Amino acid sequence: MQISLKVNGQEYSADVEPRLLLLDFLRDHLGLTGTKSDGGSTSGSCTVFLNGVSVKSSYILAVQADGSEIVTIEGISQNGELNPLQAAFWEMGAVQNGFSTPALIIALTDLLNRNSNPSESEIRAWLDGVISRDTGYQNVVRAVQKVAETQANR
Repeated sequence: MQISLKVNGQEYSADVEPRLLLLDFLRDHLGLTGTKSDGGSTSGSCTVFLNGVSVKSSYILAVQADGSEIVTIEGISQNGELNPLQAAFWEMGAVQNGFSTPALIIALTDLLNRNSNPSESEIRAWLDGVISRDTGYQNVVRAVQKVAETQANR
């Protein structure tokens, strides 16, 4: 089936198998390997933006995304620089590993887009969709709070 979509600001068209997952299209067809596969998506490591909303790309067929706009971790930086949440992750020691960090950044960017000043409990609740076994998430929470504080002081 023929699909067309915009990924990280660039237009793509492709002929894909009807059962191809969006995750596999991004990784295998476009080479965007920042979005991870855990073989069943229980970890949320496959999280991307689909039309501005964070979703698990292993739950969506590529043909279902036809006509959509996708943003992956590769497209979330701003003019080649870390976006504020990425920078806060680095500064606060919240970077987990190459497997879960991209999904954490996408999911928490979605949270901050919806709520510019989330409480600690709201941040922790939002983390339910992305599992990382490396942490208690304390530095992740601090990074989100730092971004919220910075935005509030602008």
